[in-house]
Amino acid sequence: MFCNIVAGNEPANVIYEDDQFIVIQNVLRWVPIMLLAMTKEHKTQAELWAEHIGDVGRIAAEIGPQYCPGGFRVLSNFGYDAMQSQEHGHLHIVGGTHLGPYA
Repeated sequence: MFCNIVAGNEPANVIYEDDQFIVIQNVLRWVPIMLLAMTKEHKTQAELWAEHIGDVGRIAAEIGPQYCPGGFRVLSNFGYDAMQSQEHGHLHIVGGTHLGPYA
């Protein structure tokens, strides 16, 4: 799905975009702000972390306070047990409310 969004074949609310990275609004709304930061090139979750975590983390750290001035979390799901639902590696930027200890 994310590759189709990057290619322009699926709609998305794009929050940030440069030559290598894109941040979109998640269609899921478990908390008020749910953003997804990823490379435009398809990478697995492990590849994203091994090759691009510094850059995508910097982008998340810049965007997070803009959308979640009271605080936010950056997280990733790896594999089935962690409920990873997309093969295209990405970071979640979540906030907009008090998240509690396990959100």
